[in-house]
Amino acid sequence: MAPYQTIKDWPEEDRPREKLLAKGPHSLSETELLAIILRNGNASTGESAIDHARLLLNQFGGLKGIDDASASEICLVKGIGPAKVAQLKACLEIGKRIGSQKWENGQPLHSAEDVYQHFRESLGREKREFFYVVLLNNKNRKMREVKVSEGSLTASLVHPREVYNPVIRESAAGVIFVHNHPSGDPAPSAEDIEITKRLKEVGDVMGVRVLDHVVIGHDRYFSFNDRGML
Repeated sequence: MAPYQTIKDWPEEDRPREKLLAKGPHSLSETELLAIILRNGNASTGESAIDHARLLLNQFGGLKGIDDASASEICLVKGIGPAKVAQLKACLEIGKRIGSQKWENGQPLHSAEDVYQHFRESLGREKREFFYVVLLNNKNRKMREVKVSEGSLTASLVHPREVYNPVIRESAAGVIFVHNHPSGDPAPSAEDIEITKRLKEVGDVMGVRVLDHVVIGHDRYFSFNDRGML
């Protein structure tokens, strides 16, 4: 039987921590990232931090499953004690807090990613469909957001009159449309495309810039502007 090797015994370029520092965190797999958080394995059983990370991902179905699991459930996994659970939960919570940072009123718009990060927590897992219009001033700074409709996205629910009423009241110079897909897939439907086209035409007539229509899904989004569809 080959002698037990810790991660420290591995070639330097294969160690998760050294790999992260040399190539950046994007170069690591979820297993390697978790191994860095767990720090060590169990020498008595011959299991490394990589082994423990792989076990956790398999048992809970990925990072989301680990995040959703209670501390007591994770502690039932062999080799994972309270200290490691605390480390895991703390790191996952930091990630969620970064992801849920709000696009505050008065802040400038940099990309569709800004819009997605602002709405992902409130709309990403919503079981109903919501349509919002975000009002912008002439410097593309957010004025406020207005919920236009709740329910399936149809021409009757998302009427230009309802969408542009707050735009006129607030004298907004630009708008961004936002809605979610409860299915989790943000790819636009034929009706999404048609409604966006119609709202863009009305905006052009009124002299209101339509900067984007962002569709929120589960952990991803679709931007009409990024895809050249406006």
